[in-house]
Order: sequence, then structure tokens, then C-alpha cells
Amino acid sequence: MSVAGEDALLRVEHLTMRFGGLTAIGDLSFTAGRNDITAIIGPNGAGKTTVFNCLTGFYKPTEGSVILTHEDGKQFLLERMDDFRISQRARVARTFQNIRLFAGMTVLENLMVAQHNTLMRASGFTVTGIFNSPSYVRANREAVEFSEYWLEKAGLVDRADDPAGELPYGDQRRLEIARAMCTKPVLLCLDEPAAGLNPRESEDLNRLLLSIRKEQKIAILLIEHDMSVVMGISDHIVVLDYGVKISDGSPAQVRNDPAVIRAYLGVEDEEEAEAVVERAVAAVAKRPARVKVAAKKSPARKKGARK
Repeated sequence: MSVAGEDALLRVEHLTMRFGGLTAIGDLSFTAGRNDITAIIGPNGAGKTTVFNCLTGFYKPTEGSVILTHEDGKQFLLERMDDFRISQRARVARTFQNIRLFAGMTVLENLMVAQHNTLMRASGFTVTGIFNSPSYVRANREAVEFSEYWLEKAGLVDRADDPAGELPYGDQRRLEIARAMCTKPVLLCLDEPAAGLNPRESEDLNRLLLSIRKEQKIAILLIEHDMSVVMGISDHIVVLDYGVKISDGSPAQVRNDPAVIRAYLGVEDEEEAEAVVERAVAAVAKRPARVKVAAKKSPARKKGARK
């Protein structure tokens, strides 16, 4: 499945990553549409996280290109950029398989930290901040309001002053996504966001991701093993096996692809595999077909919110 021209936010072309004699990713090409949710799936060891590491600057690809195009037409060659510039200039945000919050900071402080660059510029790199200049005071107030907005979106308003490390696991997952959104990305990369979540928490995650896509008008790229999440919210799925793309298309196309059935479900007999797929699809079908999202026009401060 290819996304044409102006509809493509991300284009990965002939991406190859070798570690010595091991080829972790081999000649991978795919596109991620603007405002689409694209999932990268595959068996353990298929190379999914390696792809993320190449996209976000943790690895420099052996070959290939990764091109991010903003809505104004400005292009970024991510394979040539340092990781901090990919985050700051290209506006790509990422979460990890293992939660990486500042456990000793409060929930609100975790979201404020994500706006550090903006606040530092407003403070003249601490000089005007020391004297509480009007521009810094205004920027700090806006950062608090923006943080409160994402606290509400993540359902964490009541936990704003609690240490992040004391939150239940599912709340920590949503906080990590909210913190990533506080950097105002155009592409949000999520590495197994549903890992360890129970079914109710997975539903909460689905609602949050759908609302982000709808209200913030950004693209989401996720690695995920939970098929209820993948099939429930994805517009586009890319399937890897041993670092090679074996399928690329809509959820309906991918779940009926014989190559995916054999590789991803780990069964050789196609009839048996199809039976497994049908059971999985039936389970997903029992869930609500659409998740209603209440639109929010702006991150206005709630009445009586923390000052």
C-alpha cells in the first residue's frame, strides 16, 4: 500500500540495517500517510524496534533513506540527522517498550519537562527567567495550561501532583504518550504501547490514540502485538518477518494474506491458520465498531485547575 505525493508524511525507501554479518532490516520500503495510524507488526525478532531506532536516530542505517515531509513541504532526511534534532526540528516523538518516566517527579512535572526547550528559549536560556520577564511568565503559564490539557486527555487530572512512579501501569503508559504529545509532534512513534495492559486499559488506549489522530491531525506509527489494538485503530499495516516486508496494506488485506498467516501466527497449515484468524476477527468484532471522541477546541484551563 503506497500513499501518493502530498498525502505521505513519511517515506522509508530501501532501508537496510546490518550489524556485522547480520542483516536486521533488509531493503524495507513503505509510506505512512498524513493523519493515518500505521502499524508495524511481525513475530518477535522481526526487526520492528530496529526500524524505530533508524527512524528516530538511535541507529544510522547502513543503506536507504527516511524522508519526513511537513505540511508546508519542508523535508527532513532523518537518516542524516542526530536523534535530538529529529525530535526538535523534524518533530518526531517516541515512546519505548519499557516505560521511561521520571518516577520521582510529579505527573504534571513530567509534562512540563517535555516543554523544556520552549521554556528555555522564552527565558533567554535562564537570563530573563531569573527576573520573571513578561515573556517567560506568559510562556510558563501556557506550558502549564498545555500540560493540564493533556492531563485531562489522558484521564490523569486527579493524579497531577502524585509521583509518576506511583501510578498504576496503565496510567503510566498514557502519561508517557501525553508527555510525548507535549513536544507537539507531527509523527508520534509508539513502541508496544499496549504491552502489559488489560482489556479495559487497551480500550482506553484505543480511545486516546483515536482522539489524538482526530483532534491533533498528526500521524501515528506504532509497533504492537495486541491485535485488538492493531485491527481496531490502524489505517495501514506493514508486516515484517526476519527484517523483510512480507505484507503491506489495509487491516483486511493483511489479516487475509497467506504469508502473514504463516509467519505471524506461526502455523504451517493454511486452513488451521484461517480458523485462528477468524476467531481473532470475531473477538475484535464484538468490540464497539467506532469509539466516539469528544472534540476539544483548545487546551483551555479547567475551572478551578491547579495554578
